Amino acid sequence: MATNNSDKSKIFYSISEVAEMFDVTESLLRYWEKMFPSIKPRKSSRNIRQYTAEDIEDVRIVHNLVKVRGMKLSLAKDIIRKNHQGAKESTEVLERLQAVRNELDAMRKELEMIN
Repeated sequence: MATNNSDKSKIFYSISEVAEMFDVTESLLRYWEKMFPSIKPRKSSRNIRQYTAEDIEDVRIVHNLVKVRGMKLSLAKDIIRKNHQGAKESTEVLERLQAVRNELDAMRKELEMIN
């Protein structure tokens, strides 16, 4: 599951940082850039990708649809094209639910240790 451990004071992130955030390879991110027009990191004068927070949000949406939900790329692309905002909101809800589940699992483990 993707984590939201990005530093809020940082403006640009390298491709390796973004790949680590989502536990994917850099080559997969480059492929997603080709497949999903919304993922367009800026490139420096030395052609180094610089991802903004908005780019990372678009990667998060693709990651959720493809890696978490297991959709084919063509379906994910179609969903994002037709309803980008809905896909974003759905991703946010699923991440919040996963966080709640993780908290509940941690509480259950603590209760088991007490008993």
